[in-house]
Amino acid sequence: MADLPLYLLFLPLLIVLPFLYLHRRSTRSANSSGSSSRPPPSPWALPVIGHIHHLGGALPHRAMRDLARCHGPLMLLRLGELPCVVASSADAAREIMRTHDLVFASRPIGPMGKILLGGEDASYGIVSAPYGDWWRQLRRICTMELFSLRRVRSFRPVREDEVRRLVRSVAAAAASATTPPGKKQKQVVNLSKMIAAYVADAGVRAIIGSRFRDRETFLRLLERRLKIMPGQSLPDLFPSSRLAMLLSPMPRRIKRERDNMMAFIDNIIQEHEADRRAAGSNGDEEDLLDVLLRVQREDALDPPLTTDNIKEVILDIFGGSSETAATTLLRIMAELMRNPKVMRKAQDENNTVQETLRLHPPLPLLIPRECSSPCQVLGFDVPVGAMVMVNAWAIGRDPAYWNEPEEFVPERFEGSSVDFKGTDFEFIPFGAGRRMCPGMTFGMANLELPLASLLYHFDWELPYGMAPAEPDMTEAMGITTRRLSELLLVPTVRVPLRQGE
Repeated sequence: MADLPLYLLFLPLLIVLPFLYLHRRSTRSANSSGSSSRPPPSPWALPVIGHIHHLGGALPHRAMRDLARCHGPLMLLRLGELPCVVASSADAAREIMRTHDLVFASRPIGPMGKILLGGEDASYGIVSAPYGDWWRQLRRICTMELFSLRRVRSFRPVREDEVRRLVRSVAAAAASATTPPGKKQKQVVNLSKMIAAYVADAGVRAIIGSRFRDRETFLRLLERRLKIMPGQSLPDLFPSSRLAMLLSPMPRRIKRERDNMMAFIDNIIQEHEADRRAAGSNGDEEDLLDVLLRVQREDALDPPLTTDNIKEVILDIFGGSSETAATTLLRIMAELMRNPKVMRKAQDENNTVQETLRLHPPLPLLIPRECSSPCQVLGFDVPVGAMVMVNAWAIGRDPAYWNEPEEFVPERFEGSSVDFKGTDFEFIPFGAGRRMCPGMTFGMANLELPLASLLYHFDWELPYGMAPAEPDMTEAMGITTRRLSELLLVPTVRVPLRQGE
């Protein structure tokens, strides 16, 4: 059910929800999450389902942007029982992620999220950990150990090796097709699959030190995990209803997927430790899993770092870095194909990353936060317990901050001091404040080198005589704004790899 767009979920809700209404344990609503004397404005609502129907017909970040144009930069939506505050301006984002950052420092974890994290004995990674001592410990490990500048730089040979493999595979594909008389014909390559393979191999080698033979199995498990991320199921929309839990297939599906993934990572960790013992590697050769296992052995944390915690951190790192890099790389290439003049300039000046992140932030609504105590944003009272979303996608396209906001114009960042490091709230693809993405540097390192290499070594064309305006830019429903269709392009070698590379 979670694989479906939210507006398709609305159809069975029309049948099921009257029964849920009769059987709910309580009549909680957005207003009962905290008495608000001046709540943010809301669109009109329906009984029981609240504002879900307003999200029909469009992806959530687009529907929420359209609602904000009518109801203001801070809105209160009720999704079933779940109160949700949506910020759609830089000023609102600044108050949430800077002025009141501590109030909004925790993550909302619904019924399905708890199952995904292990139920009553939940094990948290850096993304899901509630704000507190445990989160601060994980954040310190990320800052000092996992994603320090020294550590990220130490993986440059891995990235260079994997980029060479990527360039060789594209070059081989470009040279593979000939007509019977020997006349060259243009070869279409599936750049989506090639980039997915690159980010997977580069990420896996940084995390566990080597490629592993079951990469495809791991990627399938990770893909299924991303598709069933909680948020759209009946139990998440109606957490007080036992009937919602009974009617939904999601609890069993999520538990099964979690069990499969945890068992798979168990095998990875066991093989990794066996290989390390056999090789007698020293601390100077640590990969990210080595770091986490060393921290666990040192036993200096309170509470201690468990093996399940390590698994969740690994999933956070791999899912975040690989999905972000692959999504952004493909978006960049698609935008360049739509803008041939920019493509030619980008081959000499690789300055397209920021503009792509503005138009296509990897997580358009960032990762939700939760209001932990009474607070005002833009003069409105935010209900305690409300889920808070920041629409980074809408802010990046707001004409109040950007000229020609819907156009792909990388030159807008030339000479500009605006960047994505969390201080310029009109441009926050990785968030800001305490819960800003800790692996941003790691993810960007996996993006910039392959992009520069693809543009340096190849000229690119659209297949089948397509015009620049024709590539399908439709977004897929999911955690990130990935393309719905795969990116098929025609490469021509521009600068061959040197002998021995």
